[in-house]
Amino acid sequence: EYEGDRNSEGQRHGFGKAVLPNGDTYEGQYDCGLRNGPGTYRFKNGALYIGNYLQNKKHGRGVFFYPDGSKYAGDWVQDQRQGYGEYLYANGDTYTGEWANNKRHGQGTYVYKDTASKYVGCWVNGIQDGPAELIHQNYRFKGRFLNGKPLGHGKFIFDIGCEQHGEYIQPVQEKEEEDEEEPPLPLEPIWKASEISKLTPWTPHVEE
Repeated sequence: EYEGDRNSEGQRHGFGKAVLPNGDTYEGQYDCGLRNGPGTYRFKNGALYIGNYLQNKKHGRGVFFYPDGSKYAGDWVQDQRQGYGEYLYANGDTYTGEWANNKRHGQGTYVYKDTASKYVGCWVNGIQDGPAELIHQNYRFKGRFLNGKPLGHGKFIFDIGCEQHGEYIQPVQEKEEEDEEEPPLPLEPIWKASEISKLTPWTPHVEE
């Protein structure tokens, strides 16, 4: 069903409202039969998109409300979350930053609702990867991440006024004698502290 403007060829053109065969509805701008420009698309499953279209695809700025209660507000390219945007997850976590191909990619900040901890740094294909800072309530960690886990040199900075330097080391998997049906889970990186220092640059006292 369609009610709205058409061009001389009878194509949907201008403003219109449509009910699609699958039960979804669209209200907004058309150009030569295709959704083009600002519009509102309601999915039968409860999802809702309010934003810009280009040739039937979400493109430009738009807000998408997902059926699970999560929401994305930001840039779209060819139906994909791409560019800069903010995602509110169903569990209350939020991510604000760069996107590519529907995934967190580039610089971004992820806030964990339960702990109020924050990851500020690099992402690759949806995974924490690269230089970053993990900020907790009374301390923070500065270092590098690889595949979502801290690895290599870094430091913990404590609000009480000191730093603990060290590195995260990936433990080596022990070989089992029997053939395991399932591959063992990768071990968590282990923190090895090397020194504790003050936050302030140290200056030697002049001897009397």
